[in-house]
Amino acid sequence: MTARKSQVWKLGKFARGQRTFVGEVVEDQVIETDASCMMDAIRYGIEPTARKHRLSELKVLAPIDRPSKIVCIGLNFKSHIAEMKAPMPKEPIIFSKPSSAIIGPGDKILLPEMSARVDFEGESAFVISRRASHVKDGLKHVFGYTCLNDVTARDLQKTDVDWTRAKGFDTFAPVGPFLTNNAPTRVTTRLNGKVVQDSPLSDRVFGDAALVEYISRIMVLEPGDIVATGTPSGIAPMKDGDVVEVEVDGVGNLRNQVVRAR
Repeated sequence: MTARKSQVWKLGKFARGQRTFVGEVVEDQVIETDASCMMDAIRYGIEPTARKHRLSELKVLAPIDRPSKIVCIGLNFKSHIAEMKAPMPKEPIIFSKPSSAIIGPGDKILLPEMSARVDFEGESAFVISRRASHVKDGLKHVFGYTCLNDVTARDLQKTDVDWTRAKGFDTFAPVGPFLTNNAPTRVTTRLNGKVVQDSPLSDRVFGDAALVEYISRIMVLEPGDIVATGTPSGIAPMKDGDVVEVEVDGVGNLRNQVVRAR
């Protein structure tokens, strides 16, 4: 099967002992597939095997861990634009994060010594299914949807001309827990159990299709590339010991603890 386009599915990358595999999540079980990584699932499709596991017995990994690029969108939620007192963008504001910043569910976000303020930014993201260059059918190039926390050193973002340092520290791109082909409608962020961001995706200025089409006019999007579609209002700093959760409906809950880098 090619990730079963005819029905809703949820896929993840898992580890059991030293072995990793892609599995389909069905309630509290995971059906193992013949793919060892999500890139194989995207490029070649997958077939289920006879092996089944309890989800609780597996380590959930970042579904995509080394894309060729992570493209992010700034000021894409009307609520966030108002919060930042910024003008409404006439076209998407794009920037990038390095793939080396990716961590998975349960991994720790490290607060770097050179920043005094590190913020969460809960986001809905999608993964590209096939090469896209100057396309006009954006959604046909989307493989699936996931959660992403666009962790940002806010003080450095304000002082630097470019955002690369503020957005690019190791561990600043938690992704997961799963991928689904069911387009989400809402993103919610919790800090230590308290809801701090909660917004319908309809509040975005630019939707998923428009983003694929716009970005593909600037750079080629390759299979496995991640596009993070922006954060709503409610951004705030995190401190050592905090737990931050990003939830996108239909995907699941991306949970990470925050610790000071030693």
